[in-house]
Amino acid sequence: MIDLHLELKQFIIEAMNLEDLTPEDIADDAPLFGDEGLGLDSIDALELVLGLKKKYGIVIEAGDEKSRPMLRSITTLAELVTQQRTL
Repeated sequence: MIDLHLELKQFIIEAMNLEDLTPEDIADDAPLFGDEGLGLDSIDALELVLGLKKKYGIVIEAGDEKSRPMLRSITTLAELVTQQRTL
């Protein structure tokens, strides 16, 4: 799953235009949203959800409270992608 973590980090850097970051700068368990971690906001969340749908075929419903934990960190995103690939 380490390769998937790296792939997701690169995906987020490109999708969110975080040009001054490298995958090594993003900890697997660092929060993606809020003041800690990457500091992404709600607009970034929409872009991330659309990007996940396009790249991985993952559909996350807007406003779905169950989806928030899935978008918490690289680790949780990797778990989501892995689950979707096995369905």
